[in-house]
Amino acid sequence: MDIKSPIAKAMIVMACVIIVLAGVKAASVIMVPFLLSAFIAIACSPLINWASRYRVPRWASVTLVILIILVIGFMLAGLITQSLSEFQQNMPVYQAQLTDEFAWIVNKLNVLNINIDKDLLLTYLDPGAAMSVATGFLSGMGSVLSNLVLILLTVIFMLFEAESMPKRLHVALSDPEMKMTHIDRFLKSVNSYLGIKMLVSLGTGIFIGSWLYFLGIDHFLLWSVLAFMFNFIPNIGSIIAAVPAVLMAFVEFGFYKAGLTGLGFVVVNMVMGNVIEPRFMGRGLGLSTLVVFLSLIFWGWLLGSVGMLLSVPLTMVVKIALESREETKWLAILLSSDETQTDATKTVATNATDEELKEVKNVDKQA
Repeated sequence: MDIKSPIAKAMIVMACVIIVLAGVKAASVIMVPFLLSAFIAIACSPLINWASRYRVPRWASVTLVILIILVIGFMLAGLITQSLSEFQQNMPVYQAQLTDEFAWIVNKLNVLNINIDKDLLLTYLDPGAAMSVATGFLSGMGSVLSNLVLILLTVIFMLFEAESMPKRLHVALSDPEMKMTHIDRFLKSVNSYLGIKMLVSLGTGIFIGSWLYFLGIDHFLLWSVLAFMFNFIPNIGSIIAAVPAVLMAFVEFGFYKAGLTGLGFVVVNMVMGNVIEPRFMGRGLGLSTLVVFLSLIFWGWLLGSVGMLLSVPLTMVVKIALESREETKWLAILLSSDETQTDATKTVATNATDEELKEVKNVDKQA
């Protein structure tokens, strides 16, 4: 086979991609803290730049940001550890109560001539497994936070190096203007996404925690933190976060408060996700809904819990990298949303019209 043929090039590129992904999967223990550090540094860089406008020394602003991260991190770690400990101690009781409630529902359905084999259904549907999803996710995040010192040191070095990095990139890159344009666009997009998503997730966690406290649900702080963290996971994150809280309300108080709990999650996520977030984020990052969902599955498989949290920014990196070369722009268009594709079509049409006008003017001049 001719190496220069399009099919051979495509096969070579696919083989290289598979090798790189296999390497990332094998080195996920190292890659996960590094990626988390990179995105924390990107999210914190606007604070550093804002402080530099007021002539605050860079070392002072970096130190202040790191102290804020430490305080918030230790508070969250303490809260999660305490809540998880209490929840896991009571887990056998909750599972038994859930099984009893589920058996009661099956018996009521049998009375209505809806015959369901209770034992067979309980074999395939373990009520405790739904509640274990939440604790498993938080435990996975806890294992990442065990590398807190490594993550913080990496963030510190990245923040100190951020000021001189553009100069070195201009020297190192063959086409620095184009590359810097893509890098600036990526940083702006990620900063905007992480900032708005952080505020929306924080608001979601506060409202959910307040509603669960009002209803008297056990471990309301744990479910509040869970709602905050899962809100970073697109599409299905809010649904997964609601399941254990609704089950807990069902175990404690029955259908009535379980329904109120679910209603609270629906209202908060509809307002935050469909009203507040689109108003500030606009068209977002230009990714289609299907791509966002598939990226959630892919990055979650590749990098675990952190990959699910960072699925959208990581997909944006891939999209911007594909847009930087003419040969791969068609792949970037496939990842884009309808609005982005419409804008791109208008841009192409405008550029084509401009070229036609220039040709007409040149013909007139020659005539």
